[in-house]
Amino acid sequence: MNSREQQLKAFGRLLDIMDELRLKCPWDKKQTFQSLRHLTIEETYELGDAILNNDLQEIKKELGDVLLHIVFYAKIGSETDTFDIADVANSISEKLIYRHPHIYGDVIVKDEKEVKQNWEQLKLNEGKKSVLEGVPKSLPAMVKANRIQDKVAGVGFDWEKPEQVWEKVQEELTELNAEIKKGNTANIEAEFGDVLFSMINYARFINVNPENALERTNKKFINRFQYLEIAAKKINKSLHDMSLEEMDVYWNEAKQFYN
Repeated sequence: MNSREQQLKAFGRLLDIMDELRLKCPWDKKQTFQSLRHLTIEETYELGDAILNNDLQEIKKELGDVLLHIVFYAKIGSETDTFDIADVANSISEKLIYRHPHIYGDVIVKDEKEVKQNWEQLKLNEGKKSVLEGVPKSLPAMVKANRIQDKVAGVGFDWEKPEQVWEKVQEELTELNAEIKKGNTANIEAEFGDVLFSMINYARFINVNPENALERTNKKFINRFQYLEIAAKKINKSLHDMSLEEMDVYWNEAKQFYN
């Protein structure tokens, strides 16, 4: 791997290129924080896809795209003398040192759980009124639920055993079924949300990331369905013209390749 000197040289090269692009390229000159925002979100999702696929070369590529955006934002900030890349790096470095007193101070912790509890307490000491202030409002609902549960658990608001959480899931399912029988649409939606929230919480207890799990299932379903579409074309049939029994034959074949 590269030495620290080589790493710093490579980062300096990127900064120089960003300076030049911002000065000479019509597109780069035009960009603002607002215009880059949606592109940054897109790049972050592409990085997430590469990680789920465990494609190391693609991860490297997508990390470069994300890093470019960080450098881009810092460059824009420097143009108004607000902040530059050094301020960004120093800020996160100071935060990491402050929030790791068990490494840079005299605090003793016994496990990861205590590290997370200290982390959340330190954030409150910084002036935050709620441990949930750090959860972005624009996060997708499933990711947000996972972060909410993780954060409140960090201050001790949590179940003690996975079995208790699973009992809660069963309780919420029972309540959902009761509302379905009554046919009250608003209550059905509310109870369905409770079921999802409980399942996401249970995922945390069995060490499953619910977002990753669902996305893997999405990919698996897509692969299997596209296998089915290709198989139908090979026999000159439309899916609309096939019975469920016929489609099941190819669906079961697809399971052999995508599981």
